[in-house]
Amino acid sequence: GQVLELLRGVQRGSEDRRRSLGRLRRALQNEDTQQKFVRLDGSIRTLTGLFTSSLAELQLEAARCLHELSHSSVPAVAEACLPVTSYLLTYLSGHSLELTELCLYTLGNLVVESEAVRKQLLPQGIIPVLASCIQSPHEAVLEGVGYVLSQLLQAKEAPAEIIPLVLDSLLPQHMLPLVCSGLKAGMGAAVEFAWCLHYIICRHEDNVVLLELGAVPALTSLLLDLASQIPQGAPEGLELLVCPVLRCLSNLLAQTGCQGQDGRLLIALFLILQCFLQQHPFLLQECLWLLNNLTADDPFFCSALLSLDLLPALLQLLTCSQMATVLVLTVLCNVAEKGALQCQRLLQQPLLPQLLPLLTLPDPEAVGQCLELLHLLFLHCPEAAADFTRQGGHQALEQHQSTPELQEQAQALLDMVRQPPGA
Repeated sequence: GQVLELLRGVQRGSEDRRRSLGRLRRALQNEDTQQKFVRLDGSIRTLTGLFTSSLAELQLEAARCLHELSHSSVPAVAEACLPVTSYLLTYLSGHSLELTELCLYTLGNLVVESEAVRKQLLPQGIIPVLASCIQSPHEAVLEGVGYVLSQLLQAKEAPAEIIPLVLDSLLPQHMLPLVCSGLKAGMGAAVEFAWCLHYIICRHEDNVVLLELGAVPALTSLLLDLASQIPQGAPEGLELLVCPVLRCLSNLLAQTGCQGQDGRLLIALFLILQCFLQQHPFLLQECLWLLNNLTADDPFFCSALLSLDLLPALLQLLTCSQMATVLVLTVLCNVAEKGALQCQRLLQQPLLPQLLPLLTLPDPEAVGQCLELLHLLFLHCPEAAADFTRQGGHQALEQHQSTPELQEQAQALLDMVRQPPGA
């Protein structure tokens, strides 16, 4: 009854229509009311009529009602809004900033809940419309565009149907500079577009478009910029931008193996770690993933890690978390694989005493990675095996002879340890 009353009030067309719309908008903040409203005959038609009205005040209030509806997590409510999508797109190029912003967030919310809405918006031209909005000088509009785009790029059909359209549009060439100017322009838009880039990179095999736009050098120099800000005191929310930027670089490097040989990137990573480790420990994993991808096949970054004397800082992270233990050991394996010289440098850091306690960890993945590192060290520096035995390493290895997934590795190491030096 009450919902019907609200609808009638809006339909009556008295001079109080704007007040009726205001009451309706407040009522639509309730999930139950949203569902009742869309089931009423003519409800969306009435709202659409007011939304396309030539009276700016009514249009804005109707847009606010639609925005409330778009918050519903019930797909049926989103689908009831299908008749409005073409108008939402049309008004993105209007003159009212507030209306543009409302339309963007309404679209973004509808896109999350309903595949039917996404399927309708693509042929209606949402991608070219967003490509024109991303050229707006207004921070609020840019942030809204980033929000809609990031919702579209996370859809299950994005890899096949949405990402190719985005890559063919003007969006990428505008996104990259917006991410990279995050410190000077608006952080909000930069964060949204950094996640957009991340969704494209990790869900798309062939990132030629982004590589040709210079994504790797651009994101690298952004990280150097961000790290250089840190000593003066990091701006509020900086970690929100750092996270997707680290992921983008990690994934691009994993896919392409092409990287600038810039040792400053390693220093930047350790500065970021130092700054954020206490408050935002989730960044530890992101930094270590990137460090792993940098050192995986690259002798340059392995040497730089040693020559810039970053090993002590890396070893301090060994016991920060289960994930950190595995990733730090993986990076150390990347370095040790490069040969005897690198292994000697590792062993100068008294590394063996730090590895011994790791062999008693309950996590088989960490122990396995530790055994892998010991294998490389003994292979390239046989004298390390004798040191290891003197420190009681033999007993630590024997414990793992009965662990099914570790017994082969443990046995191989025991055989290496038992061999007399020079044999």
